Amino acid sequence: MCYHIFAFIAGFVLDLLIGDPHFIPHPVRLIGSLISSLDKRLNCDAGYNSSEKKLNLIKYKRGMLLAFTVIFATFAMSVIIIVAAYSINLYAGVIAEAVMTWQILATKCLRVESMRVYDALKTDGVDAGRRAVSMIVGRDTSVLDAAGVTRAAVETIVGRDTENLTEEGVTKAAVETVAENTSDGVIAPMLYTAIGGPVLGFVYKAVNTMDSMLGYKNDKYMYFGRFAARLDDVVNFIPARISAYLMIAAAFIGGRQFDGKNAYRIFKRDRFNHASPNSAQTESVCAGALRVQLAGDAVYFGKLVKKKYIGDGLREIEYEDIKRANRLMYITAFLCELLSVAVMSLVLILL
Repeated sequence: MCYHIFAFIAGFVLDLLIGDPHFIPHPVRLIGSLISSLDKRLNCDAGYNSSEKKLNLIKYKRGMLLAFTVIFATFAMSVIIIVAAYSINLYAGVIAEAVMTWQILATKCLRVESMRVYDALKTDGVDAGRRAVSMIVGRDTSVLDAAGVTRAAVETIVGRDTENLTEEGVTKAAVETVAENTSDGVIAPMLYTAIGGPVLGFVYKAVNTMDSMLGYKNDKYMYFGRFAARLDDVVNFIPARISAYLMIAAAFIGGRQFDGKNAYRIFKRDRFNHASPNSAQTESVCAGALRVQLAGDAVYFGKLVKKKYIGDGLREIEYEDIKRANRLMYITAFLCELLSVAVMSLVLILL
């Protein structure tokens, strides 16, 4: 057990130091490729001459088949890697666990991607902004102006249309992304890895990736992606709430730039102001801690989506809030790491 704790800590440190360099192949990309391949094969109407109701049911069942296939493949491959590593020797096994834990977490990656938006907003040089955003967007950036560079960076990490966003809107989108992904990208995978090692951690990442790729409420994925979306809601239900309380604690100990009391107040009031049962948990804490207003109406894929506001807007949001949100995320991550190690150590002592 002590070796697993060491690997868990080492993986977290590697994530903080290295993050997710683009030149290193990431296992989640393989999971995404498997999902995409199965999506093309299973999500089609060919061969079925059924009523709309029956066709929707078929799509739902095919979506379930995809989900179970991806989960099983991820579980099996993770087990094979761990078993193979430990069969070599103890050190190889610990190294494999540490590397896999590093690849499961996304603390530094989230900070790096969101800070691209901060830099684009703050910089006076458009060329520097273009070079930075060209690393994370799949488009020709040579024709983007300063506002376009900023919007492109945000669009990459928030998944919404950004053409009409003001500077305030771009900043808000980046802060929301950091707040929500503190749970999805950092705390939840950390908790699952602490409970079941990298195997369970990667199973969680598989579920989360399926939701990101299939969990859309449009004609193509309304039924086919519904199971993946619901499964993601289930696996994130408890971690999202743990994340929120850890973020409240982070707001209290993070210094004068955060308002711990207001973070708790807004959390209690606005934690369900989102279509997802989990997303507003940490968003509400972040909005309260920063004393700003988040959420509200947004445009996704050309369609206006009506959304409730989160927070009171005791002051205007500013691009410095992107840095503050990242600081809050880092403190929350450290608290979760400490808590996880403490619980794992207690279990080791009791056993």
